[in-house]
Amino acid sequence: MRMPTREEALPGRSASMPVPERHYVSGAAMAGPFEGMEIALFGMGCFWGAERMFWEAPGVYSTAVGYAAGYTPNPSYEEVCSGLTGHNEVVRVVFDPERTDYAAMLTLFWEGHDPTQGMRQGNDMGTQYRSGAYTASDAQSQAATASAEIFQKALDEAGRGRITTEFADSPEFFFAEEYHQQYLAKNPAGYCGLGGTGVRLPDPR
Repeated sequence: MRMPTREEALPGRSASMPVPERHYVSGAAMAGPFEGMEIALFGMGCFWGAERMFWEAPGVYSTAVGYAAGYTPNPSYEEVCSGLTGHNEVVRVVFDPERTDYAAMLTLFWEGHDPTQGMRQGNDMGTQYRSGAYTASDAQSQAATASAEIFQKALDEAGRGRITTEFADSPEFFFAEEYHQQYLAKNPAGYCGLGGTGVRLPDPR
């Protein structure tokens, strides 16, 4: 439940995790290039359910799960679960800006998990399950923090807690192992601990 320091973090490895060329559900490219697309990166607890939420959303071209916002290069799942990498379980969302926008991604993010729980999400406990919004541009950063203020007011009105979401510029994304990619499509009865607060993000317009 405590973030490790850089000195405490596991050393990792130089080789990246091999991943399939194509998305198991959509057949889209997994690693790119993604010309004309935009990318969003979110931590919402267990990445299996988070990825499914986004691949089902209109305008999303491709998704992948992985690790980010820590210290260990190219970590394994077991290393991330040890709490000694600093990484978060994240979903990388590639979306078509002509069909959707970052605001729609933020709505899914805020409504799809409980961002008030600190280093956990439901029964999943540990630093790798923290809420995180990792932004790829100044525009994304401004939109994310503005939406957090709006959502906090809605949470306050519902008697919920304070947002603990980590906001940062997009860190390096490390792919998770192949079996984690699109896990709930491959295992429809698989575990999904994702659950929102029931609070909706008000439309700022």
